[in-house]
Amino acid sequence: MILDLVAARWEECSEPVGIDLEDPATGAVLGPALGSSASRVEEAIAAAAALDAWGLPASDRADVLDAVAAAVAEAASEIVLLEAKATGVPIRQTTPLGMILSGAFALAVAQLRTGLLRSTATREDGREVVVERLPWGPAACLVPWNAPAPMAAHKVANALAAGCPTILKPSEYAPFGTTRLAQVISSVLAEKGAPPALFQLLQGGADVGARIVGDTRIRAVSFTGGLAGGRAVATACAFDIKPVQLELGGNNPLIVLPDADEEVAARAAADLLTTLNGQWCRALGRLIVPAGREQPIVDAVLARIAAMRTGDPADEATDYGPLIHSLHRAAVEKARDGMGGTVHKSDLSGMGNTLAPALVVGADTAQTRDEIFGPVAAVHGYRTIDEAVALANGTSHGLEGYVVGTDEAAALEVARRVRAGEVKVNGSSIMSLHLFTPRPAWGLSGYSEEGTAETLLFFTNPRVVGVEGGFSLHGRP
Repeated sequence: MILDLVAARWEECSEPVGIDLEDPATGAVLGPALGSSASRVEEAIAAAAALDAWGLPASDRADVLDAVAAAVAEAASEIVLLEAKATGVPIRQTTPLGMILSGAFALAVAQLRTGLLRSTATREDGREVVVERLPWGPAACLVPWNAPAPMAAHKVANALAAGCPTILKPSEYAPFGTTRLAQVISSVLAEKGAPPALFQLLQGGADVGARIVGDTRIRAVSFTGGLAGGRAVATACAFDIKPVQLELGGNNPLIVLPDADEEVAARAAADLLTTLNGQWCRALGRLIVPAGREQPIVDAVLARIAAMRTGDPADEATDYGPLIHSLHRAAVEKARDGMGGTVHKSDLSGMGNTLAPALVVGADTAQTRDEIFGPVAAVHGYRTIDEAVALANGTSHGLEGYVVGTDEAAALEVARRVRAGEVKVNGSSIMSLHLFTPRPAWGLSGYSEEGTAETLLFFTNPRVVGVEGGFSLHGRP
């Protein structure tokens, strides 16, 4: 059963989206994906517009969201299991990502309590000028299917902290974990007396998203997803001159420097190729290695992957799981086979939509410029560091970059030449380098940076108020 929430009323969705949901682990069809009706979408937007803003002071908003954080923490184990079953991502990965669920609300609370939304400046005459960051108004948060609930928590926590009436729409491919998260959020908000229109959940595909984003009553949009969807969202927001936050994926390079330990390089590459089953925006796109060492490094990467266990995503023993849907698996296979070159597949196999991770050697760089969003990466050899950097920067994306090298200072020097929002040296974690650094993007990877403070600030606009006590030079007294 797929539910939506409009003005504090939960209802079962009945509008066909046009795809069947699948169990990624078996490939079995679960039933049609369903979305919110046009009338429910209109009712939700109208309710949010009528509310306009959450009228509580920032300190009181913080108290309410503190209670949300506690309730979400209690439900986290249930949510991460739903995520694993719906997305195919092993529960060994959805569980640590589950820290974001309550953590997003706790961080938003901390930002409010430290006064992020209010500052002052003193004029030369001693008068104080106050800068208040106020909510834009009704905000839309649209999240994809690969880690939907954690991304929903991050966006919603900050939109609510800003004071925006918030409409959340998860992907039609994986609505269940996000819906459970929404149930917890809405329950606490109701207990605390929040307005019914403060937080709402709509379901559906691109048509529902387009109706939400394109409505003039929605005043800010935060979107994470694919490039085509991002372009459509950006176009709609440009017409209304409203702020939009876009994170659109990447085709991320890993540069293996000549002095790198091959086992360290192989570990990083294997991690980046298989985390979230290769279905994540910061995954490996181009493995850039010293010329002549392509095969040994490919062999080392595939050897590490061969040691992984496939199986049921809900099983704690599973390291690598299936892709979310047969349609996506077919798209990844088509992109892999269209790269040219020689495909080196791991020997991992599994039921359902499992796809063996692969490295493609000898492909034309013109065929490896775009994101695949699956467990496939190109391998390119280089002869000079300048060539390695050019290969790393030879895509239209710029989300994440990675450099592996024994000489850390030299590796950092190379990292500073990579055109990406974040570049990591000697690491492959899914987490950011620092909790309080921004998560920016370059090129087709998006714009309007995300982050602990940055996302909260995105949902606000400053108002500056003070006594001037002066007049135009050309005016009459």
